Amino acid sequence: MRSDASVRYIPVRELGDVRMGKQLSPASRAGDGQWPYLRVANVYEGRIDYSDVNTMAFSSAERATYGLKPGDILLNEGQENLMMVGRSALYDGEPGAYCFQNTLIRFRPGSVVLPAFAQAVFVWWRANAVFAGIAEKTSISHLGGSRFGNLRFPLFPISAQQRIVDVLASLAELERGIEASIAKLRSVREGMLLSLAGGRSDSPMTPLRELLDRLEVGVPSMGPEGVPNPGEWGVMRLGAVTSGNFDAQKIKRILSQVRVRPELEISRGDVLMVRVNGSARLVGSVCVVDEAPRRIMLSDLVMRLVADARVLDPAYLGAVLVAPHVRRQIVSKFRGTSGQFQLPQEELKSIEIPLPSLVRQRQGVAVLATCDRKIAREADELAKFRQLKAGLVDDLLSGRVAV
Repeated sequence: MRSDASVRYIPVRELGDVRMGKQLSPASRAGDGQWPYLRVANVYEGRIDYSDVNTMAFSSAERATYGLKPGDILLNEGQENLMMVGRSALYDGEPGAYCFQNTLIRFRPGSVVLPAFAQAVFVWWRANAVFAGIAEKTSISHLGGSRFGNLRFPLFPISAQQRIVDVLASLAELERGIEASIAKLRSVREGMLLSLAGGRSDSPMTPLRELLDRLEVGVPSMGPEGVPNPGEWGVMRLGAVTSGNFDAQKIKRILSQVRVRPELEISRGDVLMVRVNGSARLVGSVCVVDEAPRRIMLSDLVMRLVADARVLDPAYLGAVLVAPHVRRQIVSKFRGTSGQFQLPQEELKSIEIPLPSLVRQRQGVAVLATCDRKIAREADELAKFRQLKAGLVDDLLSGRVAV
């Protein structure tokens, strides 16, 4: 059922007060009348962070002009990330407790617009690149108060606005419930991992050099970015590992002078670790290969850790290497400087991991896998819910569906 007849499109500037904040200057930094103000760093989508607030000089007249009231909406006027331009939140502090800088735009709704409805429209506009489409694009993208004020706002009757706000609040509550369920499962999994691989007294700490059959490094991964043709050999890209799960889509062709080495073909169950990267955060990233395409070789930027099957289960090795106390050891072994960090093979071999019995290793891995499947199902449900929510929001705020 369409409700177009009940929707009018009115410039934002006609529905409330659109104002840029006060510009920070050397004089205002040091002048009398210092007062707390909000800036871009304080305004996130749907919330304001009051923990890191600066001050500058505001006269009593300026405090009257730039002072915030509950129901005001603050939008990021400028951002390096174009899609973050227009990120908005409702001010919920005390009247006049804060002012705002000119890196923000304030919209103070008039009597015909509910603040929560206006903020919902602004979130919708940002997600659909409406703000990005009108922003002035330089090194910092700027929304601009006048451009924002000229946007045509979907004005519903107040009663319809309230119903839409209520529907969106219900959807947000459902979304938070799924997110909380995922967070709880992840917390449970973390506890399971610590129990399994936390260095308990009945699990002796053993250097990897005593537990590995060998370490392997692959072929050069420099070369054309294209995907190998069917039947051709290729090489994995570094990004295949850094997410924590093996991404079989991150593959590339090899240089013609690179010798094909079938023994370096990626296989199901391989434990892979990033050995060199420009980001220290990514060095030591680990994954266990679930499914791998055929004829894809190991990269020279990655190590394959081949476990001694008599004492060490590969899936357990992949799990224990991301345990916090083991990760701290790995980080301590990094070599290099900013721009290129690496984990030498001999340093990796010196890392100690807890070694329960093979039976307990496999039991623990099975429990973690069960938890991972539950998390994956919940994450899939969340993705589907968000897709449905986005479609419903489009229908509601465009007037295609009446409420």
